[in-house]
Amino acid sequence: MNIQYFKHWSKNLNREIEYKIYGTEGQGVLVFPSQDQRFYEWEDNGMISMLSPMIEAGEIHLICADSIDAETWSNGLNAENPSFVSDEEKSHYHERIELHEKWYNYIVEELIPTVNNGEQLIVTGCSMGGYHAANFFFRRPDIFDTVIALSGLYHASYFFGDYSDELVYSNSPLDFLRWMPADHYYWDMYRHRRIICCVGQGNWEEDLLDSTRRLDTLLCEKGVPAWFDYWGHDVAHDWEWWRRQLPYFIGNVLG
Repeated sequence: MNIQYFKHWSKNLNREIEYKIYGTEGQGVLVFPSQDQRFYEWEDNGMISMLSPMIEAGEIHLICADSIDAETWSNGLNAENPSFVSDEEKSHYHERIELHEKWYNYIVEELIPTVNNGEQLIVTGCSMGGYHAANFFFRRPDIFDTVIALSGLYHASYFFGDYSDELVYSNSPLDFLRWMPADHYYWDMYRHRRIICCVGQGNWEEDLLDSTRRLDTLLCEKGVPAWFDYWGHDVAHDWEWWRRQLPYFIGNVLG
């Protein structure tokens, strides 16, 4: 398998940032790591190995992006009661979401044009990576024709409590989709894309299951076809299951 490592300066982030590409042929798949993790997480957790037959057959190639979640979404999170927001935390929230938006702009304006040959990409991720995948997809359906979100959380309030501003709203799919005008051209684009969201019903999936069901209901109300797949009560929030899920869904997408 051809593996390429890159470290480039980002004008949006004003720092160096890294990524890896696995394979050179086939459908491009943009990968986001889970919460606070790095571009090499999928390799470390066996996801690349599970997808290697598809990569080596030239069916797909993976672009594994880096994240800065520890400075944005996780920074200041009260782990014991994430809905509680102290006054001190509130004073930092806009700074946090502004930094996230710079990272979002890095992905859209710098990374994707560098690695993409003009085709629309599949975007995917597990856990927080599933959130990022869905958020990017729903914000930019012109760039992505498929989203595969595994165990994602689709609202910003888990990390920002009752704090909101324009940027928080713009990065909270359950909020901006609910209030998107019915005649917005994105709705027609969504209806012609492939939307796949999967979640287990076992350990550590409770919040993700609730958020996934809410997104399922919302898209049904808006007339957007999507594949919501709820796996069993033995299916936990863990790599053991994501290693099974992703090859299954990518295989279905590729046909």
